Amino acid sequence: MTFSSITAPRASPPRGPYSQATRAGNLIFVSGQLPLNSEGSIVGAGDIKVQTRAVLANLAVILEASESSLAKVVKTTVFLACLDDFRDMNEVYAETFAPPYPARSTVEVARFPGGILIEIECIALA
Repeated sequence: MTFSSITAPRASPPRGPYSQATRAGNLIFVSGQLPLNSEGSIVGAGDIKVQTRAVLANLAVILEASESSLAKVVKTTVFLACLDDFRDMNEVYAETFAPPYPARSTVEVARFPGGILIEIECIALA
């Protein structure tokens, strides 16, 4: 099986020693994306809807660089700073994905850095 790293210059840059995405066979594994612009600055501090849209946009750009798309996502994991934001996150998420929806897990995390409310990772078909 082939394994390769994928980089999308239009997405926020990695903040550590990891790939934005990796391809293994016919699967694309996208690292957790934060609501950051391509310069690495936080977008929409304190606004879960704005941050969710920014995260999904980063996922879309990385998947495009991987020759995939949001339409080919089979699994997501959503990390929220506060589960009270679930309803608003879910509203934006539902605007982005269409049936059949990807499988999804959503968990509350203890803490994100400065004003970040959400992170999403995904697995997609190549």
